[in-house]
Amino acid sequence: MQLNGIHHVTAVSGRIGHNADFYTRVLGLRLVKKSVNQDDVSAYHLFYADKIGSPGTDMTFFDWPQTGPDQRGTDSIALTAFRVNGQASLDYWQKRFVQLGVAHSPQETFAERMALRFEDPEGQRLMLIDDGGAPVEGELWDRTDVPLEYAIRGFHAVMLSIPSLRLIEPILTGILQFTRAEAVRQADGREVTIFSMAKGGPGREVWVIEEPGTPVAWLGAGGVHHVAFRVTDFDEQRYWHERITGNHLPASSFVDRFWFRSIYFRISRGILFEIATDGPGFGVDEDMEHLGEKLVLPPFLEPRRTEIEAGLKPIVVTKAV
Repeated sequence: MQLNGIHHVTAVSGRIGHNADFYTRVLGLRLVKKSVNQDDVSAYHLFYADKIGSPGTDMTFFDWPQTGPDQRGTDSIALTAFRVNGQASLDYWQKRFVQLGVAHSPQETFAERMALRFEDPEGQRLMLIDDGGAPVEGELWDRTDVPLEYAIRGFHAVMLSIPSLRLIEPILTGILQFTRAEAVRQADGREVTIFSMAKGGPGREVWVIEEPGTPVAWLGAGGVHHVAFRVTDFDEQRYWHERITGNHLPASSFVDRFWFRSIYFRISRGILFEIATDGPGFGVDEDMEHLGEKLVLPPFLEPRRTEIEAGLKPIVVTKAV
């Protein structure tokens, strides 16, 4: 059995109003769910995705205004790569980033695909990469000024930074059944090893860069908290839980997030993985036409709504760039 690709990536923001502006106005994603961190209800949890909140398109953020900036380093999830279709899309985004003042690098060739690195206003490291027109499972968000032909089409990959590949390769290939593909060189000449799941390709890759001697990262605003991988249903998730724990890797119990079910485990001290079910999805408690317009709580938190809302400051969306 194989994992089905990236489900979502969850990161940290210290300026949630700027964050909401950047990921909706600048990147053209849809805010599909406004909720709270279920483990810390004093913090918002925002979900940005395609039109219907499809698995594989969902970048989420915890709102931690008291945290300091992310301290970059190894033993971390160092970059999130989104997919777009074709060279014309990359040219569009490069021009858009120039016009809007978004920090970015020149286009580069990565794994025989053209790519464009950029950062959000808090230093979140991101990339757009040409997916060659590969099929898209979801529906692109069409209520933005980004033309559909240039729209972000979900995730392509995440990049892990580790001190030594040998520390995690047995977990990736032996336990999680990833396939080790070729090693490629990025623009700065450093080597990146590509691991794939479910035949690889857009949304089904994990890139690993070795950075020995680099200080260990400290998670803060502008960093990634965890990456989640897709399974179809609870039966598949139970298989993976048994496989992970059966190989003496500690994992959480099953956690019902209401919109999906999750298990969590660490492959190192700094890298947290999640395995999440595709369903039931974000439309289970909101009309699809009005996703993300109001604060939504899972049923087990609904009795505490008054208390929770009293502890939250309204999100004031302000221009990030």
